[in-house]
Amino acid sequence: MKVACVGGGPAGLYLSILLKLQDPSHDVTVHERDREGSTYGWGVTYWQGLLDRLHAYDPESARAVAEHSVRWNQGIAHVRDLATRQPGDEGHGIGRHKFLEILAERARTLGVRLEFEHEITPDALPDADLVVAGDGVHSALRTRRADRFGAELRPGRNSYVWLGTTKVFDSFTFAFVETEHGWVWCYGYPFSAERSTCVIECAPETRDRLGLGEGGEADALARLEKLFAHILDGHPLIGRAPAGGPAQWLTFRTLTNRSWYDGNLVLLGDAAHTTHYSIGAGTTLALEDAMALADALRECADLPRALARYERERQSALLSPQSAARYSAQWYENLTRYIDLPPDHMFALLGQRHSPLLPYVPPQLYYRLDRAAGRLEALRRLKRWLGPKIARSAHSRVLTSRE
Repeated sequence: MKVACVGGGPAGLYLSILLKLQDPSHDVTVHERDREGSTYGWGVTYWQGLLDRLHAYDPESARAVAEHSVRWNQGIAHVRDLATRQPGDEGHGIGRHKFLEILAERARTLGVRLEFEHEITPDALPDADLVVAGDGVHSALRTRRADRFGAELRPGRNSYVWLGTTKVFDSFTFAFVETEHGWVWCYGYPFSAERSTCVIECAPETRDRLGLGEGGEADALARLEKLFAHILDGHPLIGRAPAGGPAQWLTFRTLTNRSWYDGNLVLLGDAAHTTHYSIGAGTTLALEDAMALADALRECADLPRALARYERERQSALLSPQSAARYSAQWYENLTRYIDLPPDHMFALLGQRHSPLLPYVPPQLYYRLDRAAGRLEALRRLKRWLGPKIARSAHSRVLTSRE
């Protein structure tokens, strides 16, 4: 089978690896418009479950990923002048550049052709049995067939900026800072022995009133360094705007697609779906897309049947993380509902932000119920039963109001 993967991100590279492992005779090419090593971004997060799956699919690349990752097993939340630590599941961070380097080297070793600085346009698709659109949330290949895929982009409310820092955090770190114009907060996590990622978020009106979106990026970073001096310990924040350009504030947009394939063109990773960055699942879900597509192609000799199976399985698998991401984003958009709780209560509800029940129960009551549910099986069952019902009812009301 001849396969062309458009986009040299994690999903496209990993799919190329899996297809070559399945059958070395597959003719697989990855086309990437940017030069090699020019990736954007800082570090990505993942959890042990993904690493276990990587080991199951390709132990060699999994070992390299694990070797170059850093780990943490607790979280810390700074609220005003107080800090609260809580143990948690082991998390992993790896530099995006290193991650792509590992996957590209593994793909080359297996005989995949990697063509950098080679842009594929919708008017000149490669001659292949299967064309994989892994060209990101703004996929040109998907956009050209918008009516076929049924893409829908829903913008969030808050603004965020993706930064790096030389401060190496020892835990997954949250910091919430109150200013005269509203709250500003960050998520920080290490991805190497020298660097951490630092995502800073706030309401757009807070950003504007603090002057964080005006002038050059250097001015915005200096102001943010002052706000988060208590966690940066004198280390700088690092941006990626062109010299003299403004800080690259963004609004997250959640992408869904009604269909994931059209003929021999199939969507993968961010071209197919996005989930809010606050749940740290984007890279994991993209790699799981690659695993599912490779499995479907191996087990179904007929291409349309394979693509239909892939679409069905992944759309079903994404229901839970998409719901979690939606509620997580809403938790931050309604931060003032939780921020005045005692710090340990607030941190506990931060960990429960994916719950469909939380937005509809007073925070202190939810905290007490959650604590009690941890001790009583009957309450745990009630919580599991009631949450989705309330969420479905609320979602139906939202859809009705849009009509």
